[in-house]
Amino acid sequence: MLRYLTAGESHGQALVVIVEGLPAGMTVVAKDISDELARRRLGYGRGPRQKFEEDEIVLLSGIRHGRTLGSPVAIEVKNSEWFRSDVWHEEMSPAPGKTKKPLTQPRPGHADLTGMQKYGFDDARDVLERASARETAARVAAGALAKVFLAQVGVSVMSHVLQLGSARNENIARPQPHDLKKIDESSVRCFDAVAELKMIAEIEAAAKDGDSLGGIVEVLAYGLPVGLGSYVHWDRKIDGLLAQAIMSIQAVKGVEIGDAFETASRRGSLAHDAITWDAKDSSYKRETSLAGGTEGGMTTGEMLVVRAAMKPLSTLNRPTLKTVDMVTKQETVSFKERTDVTAVPAMGVVAETMVALVLAQEAQRKFGGDSVVEFKQNVQNFAKSLE
Repeated sequence: MLRYLTAGESHGQALVVIVEGLPAGMTVVAKDISDELARRRLGYGRGPRQKFEEDEIVLLSGIRHGRTLGSPVAIEVKNSEWFRSDVWHEEMSPAPGKTKKPLTQPRPGHADLTGMQKYGFDDARDVLERASARETAARVAAGALAKVFLAQVGVSVMSHVLQLGSARNENIARPQPHDLKKIDESSVRCFDAVAELKMIAEIEAAAKDGDSLGGIVEVLAYGLPVGLGSYVHWDRKIDGLLAQAIMSIQAVKGVEIGDAFETASRRGSLAHDAITWDAKDSSYKRETSLAGGTEGGMTTGEMLVVRAAMKPLSTLNRPTLKTVDMVTKQETVSFKERTDVTAVPAMGVVAETMVALVLAQEAQRKFGGDSVVEFKQNVQNFAKSLE
């Protein structure tokens, strides 16, 4: 069973992730991970941190001479800002002490207030340092390994921005795996040039007002085998696993598999994917992708379609959100942390990560194998059994 655990705070020394369950013999180099982390920093409208945060990684265990050993893989992602400023040495020191500048004006929409109440803190930094989306850098590192694992059997995962603010990509053409480079070259990771310009205009207008923007990304997975997930138990359904994974991303408030919300308004005769037999490939096909590549809680082998809706960020460049000071109980405005106008393009990369991790977990559960060779052979044998 493939599983992972992250640790670390936004302005601490480093983030750490441990990934367990990868088979032995999988080729992995540091560049596989650093390239994915660099993609996470992409996107017009990001804040200044992305310009100097280097995401230096250290492969601590589980990889020897460029291949996995079958033991847990531990990765450290250093926070370069920690080494640039003595401020964070003091603020985030593990040694006994107390902050000189407690944050007591919780931001509406963030974890600040509820986290302080839940854990008994009197300083919002005790909450926000872990609740911050900086934590997703560790997840992306884990996801890079999941993508390498899935690639062993021809599975690829990608994403693109469908909507940013009110600007939406109306082009119905979906990108293919070979289009990923083009998408990443877009300043907002949009597959359509016309929509890209509209999205940039939205960002510039929001930035001028000191405001923030949300949006929608679409994650696509190609080359999947039939049968990841299961109809047998509620907690094995692939749709549920994907939904939980996507909803765990900071600021994501909605998830959709296929055309779920649009399909809800259709009649049944127009809501399902017709099944055909492809004699050339000796396989069943779906004529459409309304269900998003899943049926009965399992992958069908068709393209997987998952969408995530991200709310506007709760930290604004102009502190206009009304709140209450937790010390004085007087009305005030929320404190300002350095922030992005939007993180939707970067969220797409994180959403890829979460989808890849779920698919990798279910692939390992179904096909098993202590080595990559054994895993690939098991996948091939299953595919032949379906012919």
